[in-house]
Amino acid sequence: MALARVITTGIVCCSIFLSGCVTPSGPTSGTGVGPQLSSIITKASRIGTDPNDLFDPARPRLDVIIPVFDPGLPVDDKAYEEDGVWPELRRAEAIRFAYKMKSALEDTGVFGAVRVTPDQTATGDLYVQGVIKESNGEDVELQLQVSDITGNSWFTETFDHEVSVSFHKNVRNEGKDAYDPLFEKATAALVEELSYQKTADLRTVKRVAELRFGASFVEQAFVEHLKIEGGTYELASFPADNDPMLVRTKAIRVRDQLYVDGLQDHYRSFAEKMNTSYLVWQEQSRLEIEARDKAQSKATGEALTGVALVGLAILAVVAGGNTNNSGKSVAATTAGVVGGIAGAKFLADSFQTREESKVHKEALDELGQSIEADLAPQVVAYEQKNVELTGTAKEQFAQWRSFLKKIYLDEQTPEVQL
Repeated sequence: MALARVITTGIVCCSIFLSGCVTPSGPTSGTGVGPQLSSIITKASRIGTDPNDLFDPARPRLDVIIPVFDPGLPVDDKAYEEDGVWPELRRAEAIRFAYKMKSALEDTGVFGAVRVTPDQTATGDLYVQGVIKESNGEDVELQLQVSDITGNSWFTETFDHEVSVSFHKNVRNEGKDAYDPLFEKATAALVEELSYQKTADLRTVKRVAELRFGASFVEQAFVEHLKIEGGTYELASFPADNDPMLVRTKAIRVRDQLYVDGLQDHYRSFAEKMNTSYLVWQEQSRLEIEARDKAQSKATGEALTGVALVGLAILAVVAGGNTNNSGKSVAATTAGVVGGIAGAKFLADSFQTREESKVHKEALDELGQSIEADLAPQVVAYEQKNVELTGTAKEQFAQWRSFLKKIYLDEQTPEVQL
């Protein structure tokens, strides 16, 4: 009875599958035919935004901070293999994806400086924080959270892209990143959101950025100009342009920006070094997934055929045993034995194919062996003072900010008049 249920289930599944292949006939809607209006074409060429607003010289350009993305690693290490995640590769992708996002935003020409940073503590106007949800060569998915330094959330959205096998078979795509469409989608969404922002609000954002940078050195001198509530910062006032503390923090901020600009060379170099290997991984991983899926599909098909043949063989033997005609009984029994043998062969073949599928899985695991990022210790000079920064990029960045604060406090100490 159990075998009969398996066979019945297979037949029902086949029926459902075949019914799903029916496609509707008849003409399609005509709303999408013919040439488009010029306004639509112009809009599309600017990624869905109004260029008169975004490219107005009087409109402030926001400086963008892109912290290295969260690699999205499972909390439980044991889940790495189960989820098909290679930790080292994901950590490398976290840097690569952040740099890809930087390049895509720079290409729009509507932002100020776009910088990748070790974490979100860097000072900027707009923050793009990303989490890698999926990346296996075929499917890539990112969750982006975009907010400005006032605490105003612009959006939190998930972007995904599926890489077709034909992408790698097209010679015109040689040397191209199969994930580029994902970053184009994300950039288009961000630029569109920027177009909704009023010029006055953008000016406020930049002023709040200056005040928050100053408050990180001497809080009491700058928080009086801010209304802080529930993680948001509203501009209550702004110090005079010649305010001594504001002037001092502006000078230090320039130095801070130069340091972060220097980090861009590190991230660029890392992205370039891993580029060739990464593109090979993308292609091979996509092809391995296709091969694995085909192997699994073949194995399933062979298993269903084998089960069906074995089932029919059993029915033939049973039918032969119940007939009073000895000739028919022998024929049915013989057919049952032959069917059983054929069914057994299909089952054996399916097991072999599943082993091939396992080989493909192991090949994918080998492709995930990885690439690490490290930042060599560096000595940074600030006027007559030097500081040696060691550790990871994040650790060095924290050391740099501590050094800047010390410089600020030293300069703040008034000279003693004799």
